[in-house]
Amino acid sequence: MKNYINLFHSMVSEIHYWDNLDKNTKLNKISIFLEDFKNIEVLLDYFEKFNDNLSKKTLNSYLKSVSNP
Repeated sequence: MKNYINLFHSMVSEIHYWDNLDKNTKLNKISIFLEDFKNIEVLLDYFEKFNDNLSKKTLNSYLKSVSNP
């Protein structure tokens, strides 16, 4: 469990200024953690679109679609 927590903290520290980084730097930072992953560019595009989508909506709008009280 400690290894996962350390990995999480190292990932957070690498992506702290994510919005200010260029595409090549982002690819390099992702590849540190996903060495065996072949489609890192596709994953980066997915995260960029997801980030844009999150910035336009509130967290509550996502939670409402998950839980129906």
